[in-house]
Amino acid sequence: MQAVGIIVEYNPFHNGHLHHVKEAKRTTNSDVAVAVMSGHFLQRGEPALVDKWHRTKMALASGVDVVIELPYIFSTAQATGFASGAVQLLEAMQCTTLAFGSEQGTIEPFLNTYHLIENNRARYNEIIKENIQLGKSYPQALFIAYEQLKQLSPNAYIDLGKPNNILGFHYVEAIKQLNCSMQPATVQRIIAGYHDAIDTNHEIASATGIRQALFSGQSLQEVTKYLPSASMEQLQIWQKEHQNFASWESFWPLMKYAILRHTPQQLKQYADVSEGLENSLIKYAASSSNYMDFMNALKSKRYTWTRLQRMLLHIYTGITKEQLHAFSSPSYIRILGMTTKGQQYISSIKKSVTLPLISRVAAITDPILSIDIRATQMYQLGIQQFSNKKIDEDYKTPPIRL
Repeated sequence: MQAVGIIVEYNPFHNGHLHHVKEAKRTTNSDVAVAVMSGHFLQRGEPALVDKWHRTKMALASGVDVVIELPYIFSTAQATGFASGAVQLLEAMQCTTLAFGSEQGTIEPFLNTYHLIENNRARYNEIIKENIQLGKSYPQALFIAYEQLKQLSPNAYIDLGKPNNILGFHYVEAIKQLNCSMQPATVQRIIAGYHDAIDTNHEIASATGIRQALFSGQSLQEVTKYLPSASMEQLQIWQKEHQNFASWESFWPLMKYAILRHTPQQLKQYADVSEGLENSLIKYAASSSNYMDFMNALKSKRYTWTRLQRMLLHIYTGITKEQLHAFSSPSYIRILGMTTKGQQYISSIKKSVTLPLISRVAAITDPILSIDIRATQMYQLGIQQFSNKKIDEDYKTPPIRL
């Protein structure tokens, strides 16, 4: 059996994701799709709309055959760490191809871009350093360095101003630098861009647009056309059980407490807390009545919204710099769910997989897994701000079988 790997968050799984899964299988002639999915907290430093079990059910009912979890230390990392952790897991799952969605839609420009940067790495890093010293944010500095390098050699390169292209580049980079046997491929992102609001003339919308609609007061019925039936069903179940969807706004009282219970010196121990921000964190947390007011007060030209959210997430979950950067590779493969065909695939590779396959975690002791369990507990605590129904304990939940 041949497997294609995909790297996902499914926050939530929508019609664009359905297109991606179908095209990933079709264009790579794969029998199964293996998705490595972020758990309860995501790469932009946010809590997932609904928990990983509901999102796993969405995926398995919509064409994905195996869902494995991307651990917290990778799922909440910057793009390079996020890509490296996910690629290593898919390589361990013996996927033949990694098929990612992109605005570019063809793989050759990604390979050209990788070789351009790799062959001019010293100059690239120098330009980045110069621009950071000028007050540019890290993503801005990367973009400026890349645009300058492109002048060195005429070729077809990707647009690194597009979010899916950026992640796609890091996937290709990880595959090359880790010497993976897995080959990169890409599927054209269609109709809706990553940050686009909902366009009612189409049936594909971005996950960002769908979340914005729900958080602005629109009902699930108003976003039905953008979701496969299985996703709609899981969102309805979640809403019935918990009333609201997870967001930092709903978690704000706990986030505020997590900041204010520390001294400035104590805040500096947490991952991504930059020098000088600790005083601003306390000042604005004390004076803000909600999350959006707090973020608008904290935001500056130097720090992106995403960078600040990741920093706040690590304060909330209590993850220190040392913990986050202590591991460069996954130490296990945690199965969240599988279809019958997915189970057959796992059985076929089980004896040759290089990492332990975990289906039940209660008896497992692992430092990366311990961080995941703690993150889940903090996610559950946030949900309890608006729900009386307890979420199942992470370590007691078996893989979903469809």
